Amino acid sequence: MGKATTTTVLAAALCAAVLLLSTAHQLDAASCNPAALSPCGGALLGGAVTPGCCAQLKAQQACLCQYARNPAYRNYVNGPAAQSVTKACGLPKMKC
Repeated sequence: MGKATTTTVLAAALCAAVLLLSTAHQLDAASCNPAALSPCGGALLGGAVTPGCCAQLKAQQACLCQYARNPAYRNYVNGPAAQSVTKACGLPKMKC
């Protein structure tokens, strides 16, 4: 291969790697959906913790620290009610 061909192949490989990493990051961000925790709304206001709430908390567990850093959700995720709900669902205490 000539120098120009090698450079073109390397540039194409680099672009493909960047595209894959970007897509993976977008998929991770897309899977974090705070609206999916809506079944826990009643429990956060003192109601019963439902199986649907626990299922959503477990599905969104990897996102909870992200929500805790977000000013819009921080009070919900870090509050004492949220700690009670996560405990009732059998989730470990968050370590962010």
